[in-house]
Amino acid sequence: MRDNERLPTRSFSYKDNPKFGNSQLFFLILGQIQNRKTMKTNEQLQTLFEHYLAQTDFPAEPQLLYAPIGYSLAGGGKRLRPMLTLLSYAIFDENVQQALPAAAAVEVFHNFTLLHDDIMDNAAIRRGKPSVYAKWGRNVAILSGDAMLIYAYRLLGGIASARLPQVLATFNEMALEVCEGQQYDMDFEQKQKVSVVEYMHMIES
Repeated sequence: MRDNERLPTRSFSYKDNPKFGNSQLFFLILGQIQNRKTMKTNEQLQTLFEHYLAQTDFPAEPQLLYAPIGYSLAGGGKRLRPMLTLLSYAIFDENVQQALPAAAAVEVFHNFTLLHDDIMDNAAIRRGKPSVYAKWGRNVAILSGDAMLIYAYRLLGGIASARLPQVLATFNEMALEVCEGQQYDMDFEQKQKVSVVEYMHMIES
């Protein structure tokens, strides 16, 4: 797509089509964002987010608690979840700085799940580097992951108080569904055969 081209957009409600697919929704979001001439580019949003995340203050001590957290967050990754958070917010409000606490919370929570996931999977490598589990051991990975979960909620505390109850409700629902999906994944490891319906139910969690 050329720079001067825009995706067609229209007013949309989920009531229009309850089976509206994720791919169509993604392009709808892009189209809505492209129609905002003052919207920041993806690169600008990425820079804005990385700067905000870098300002997250983790204490120096105890080192074995906080060093793995910094190691995990500095490990790269696509930053897909915080970028989608910022892009979705930008549809309704161009002041995306307001969404940075939520975006950071989502990313910290995601990395917390990876620390615990590597323990469950006995994974030695994460993003081309030794996993926290492999580098520091099981107990450190568990405790640092727990601290990351707490920090995710601390970051949510930076959201405007009027919006915080709804954000917390959505965040908690998402967090619980992640745990449910992980449990289904573990259950399936013990089964000889997993149906498509069962698999789809797992990845929807």
